[in-house]
Amino acid sequence: MIPSGIMKPHRRKLPLPIIVITICVLAFVAALYAERLSFLSSSKSILKSKPCPRKITKPKSSDKKVEVEVLVNASWIDDRFDFDPEECHVANGKWVFNHSIEPLYSDTSCPYIDRQFSCVKNGRTDFDYRHWEWQPEDCTLPRFNPELALKKLQGKRLLFVGDSLQRNQWESFVCLVEWVIPHEHKSMQLGRVHSVFKAKEYNATIEFYWAPYLVESNSDIEIIGDTKKRIIKVDAIAERATNWTGVDILVFNTYVWWMSGSRIKTLWGSFDNGAEGYEEFDTPVAYKLALKTWANWIDSTINPNKTRVFFTTMSPTHTRSQDWGNMEGVKCFNETKPVKKKKHWGSGSDKRIMSVVAKVVKKMKVPVSFINITQISEYRIDGHSSVYTETGGKLLTEEERADPQNADCIHWCLPGVPDTWNQILFAML
Repeated sequence: MIPSGIMKPHRRKLPLPIIVITICVLAFVAALYAERLSFLSSSKSILKSKPCPRKITKPKSSDKKVEVEVLVNASWIDDRFDFDPEECHVANGKWVFNHSIEPLYSDTSCPYIDRQFSCVKNGRTDFDYRHWEWQPEDCTLPRFNPELALKKLQGKRLLFVGDSLQRNQWESFVCLVEWVIPHEHKSMQLGRVHSVFKAKEYNATIEFYWAPYLVESNSDIEIIGDTKKRIIKVDAIAERATNWTGVDILVFNTYVWWMSGSRIKTLWGSFDNGAEGYEEFDTPVAYKLALKTWANWIDSTINPNKTRVFFTTMSPTHTRSQDWGNMEGVKCFNETKPVKKKKHWGSGSDKRIMSVVAKVVKKMKVPVSFINITQISEYRIDGHSSVYTETGGKLLTEEERADPQNADCIHWCLPGVPDTWNQILFAML
């Protein structure tokens, strides 16, 4: 209660013009602040500009209204653009461990894997090598979708041509898709030179043709173990290549068989060369002659409107542990994690050969797309068959597996690294 005689102070109201001016000043300051934030944000995006728009991954929801609101207010945006083979440099990236991702098949579930590549069946007990995921820096590599892959191949022939590493990739591709096809709708015909998997439901075939040098040699069918006795006919391809015509998608490779020595015995023409019937050339020279023969056959035979041509770059070998800093190691024996060093490059990948391929393909009339696997595979010292393999048709014994010198550091476990090669091929189809 206010005592009598004391007046209650009167509150003066601010004049309306002053209130309006104050509100306007505050609004102007706020607008300037917001504009500065917007400018800073756009400046950062310019500095990090990409050639394609950013990808927004839609959340799974049956409520379309919620879905739209979430997208509008999304703060979680993957700034890698959708895969575009013309824009994405797939070799630039890193292997990310993701234990939640399971392979689409196993070497026990897929019946088409050679024992040479069946590492778990052969006793391998560490499984982390199956959970590494390749993530390019500037684009999103789509997951392999077997149903979509088969739809892309509907009514077509896909043929892998090359050596045992190309067979490694072929078996991977077959295993990635075969499990979604009912048993009665698929079949396999295995041959010493030509093998064919048929997806009858899709009228599609996924084939492999053995041609380790692409051109003809004395070791194409009856493999000569002594590399010094192998002779390559660098200008002859027609007899082998008659089996490659009429194919919709051709995937070639040739590398590791050329690495048997610094010089290679070479034949050309219908006459003997030199006193012993052959000449010895430096490996890159012989490789270039053979690859030019292959390129001439492609350019003179293939209709690019009907057939797509791919070339899988060289698969690295990991036979020198010093390359990745393991000074006490022996080859890839007991390696369980990828190399972390950015742009790691080992002695098992010959840049002279890569240069030959690039120069020959550049001059071709028919477009050839590279499946660029070399750099991404360089990191994966953990993915090889190692001692969990066979030799001479027999599995390594327990005693042989204890000897690191028996490690196969050329071929790859399945499932494993070749699945990523086919993930890239799938994205390019």
